[in-house]
Amino acid sequence: MGPHAKRTSTELKQRNLIFWSLCLLLTAFVCAAVAQSAPSSCKQCAEWNRPQTPFRIFGNSYYVGPHGLSAVLITSDAGHILIDGGLPQSAPLIVAHIRTLGFRIEDVKVILNSHVHSDHAGGIAELQRLSGARVLASKWTAAVMRHGGVGRDDPQYGSVAGIAPIKKVEELHDEEVVKVGTTSVTAHLTAGHTPGGTSWTWKSCEGDVCHDIVYADSLTPISAEGFRFTDSRTSPHALHDFEQSFKFLETTPCDILVTVHPDMSNLWERLEARQRGTAPDPIVDRGACRELAAKARAQLRQRIEEERKQ
Repeated sequence: MGPHAKRTSTELKQRNLIFWSLCLLLTAFVCAAVAQSAPSSCKQCAEWNRPQTPFRIFGNSYYVGPHGLSAVLITSDAGHILIDGGLPQSAPLIVAHIRTLGFRIEDVKVILNSHVHSDHAGGIAELQRLSGARVLASKWTAAVMRHGGVGRDDPQYGSVAGIAPIKKVEELHDEEVVKVGTTSVTAHLTAGHTPGGTSWTWKSCEGDVCHDIVYADSLTPISAEGFRFTDSRTSPHALHDFEQSFKFLETTPCDILVTVHPDMSNLWERLEARQRGTAPDPIVDRGACRELAAKARAQLRQRIEEERKQ
């Protein structure tokens, strides 16, 4: 073999080495990115995503989510508002439920969110693609949506799955009113569970009877291992945020409560009682929001006591 052949063989080996080194580096980078946003497991996802027969909550408000993850459609002649998108795999179910009720995903004009975890915002990117709807969220939530993944100052950072990036997310502020036709929904920042958590209120009517409906975000003090609500550097205002959120639930007009996980507000028991013909309508419970606030406050108090013992 001549000197030129030896040089060519050596150069080829060097190029191969560089190529495979770059491949390994890229693989490691991708794996690290996935690991940053992915939870260790999601044992509850299959149960959460079970199909659920959609139904009218009251007036122009409908439950269209899977069994364990609420999603609510608020309709109008000018288009519809959808709150929450469930898991990534929930999007087809939500679309099917909307169609079962006689509506079209293409007529959804606005998509809103409670908090930007994969079980409530994971399906929004696909639902936005199918509908062409505007997506509106609190400033903190909107930033996470645009980049995807999980917010670094989220108490559950490192323990929950991230979301796919969502295009064209618009920011909204506390008490902002979102309108589609004659339908209007008001945003209420209820932080604590996440820094950008948002609850929603609106009024639905049947004839002369109108009810104030509250779609309440999670207020449970759940976190990744090592996070402390009492002295967090990444979320120093968490305890204050929780208190403000509790006060909102205690004071807002609330005839019908829907929580992001329906079992948190006993929705299925109330629906079953309605289907049995129980009167008055069991879906209507004017003490439900205050009861939810009391439960959440007790959970936070217990968490604080546990942290102080550590």
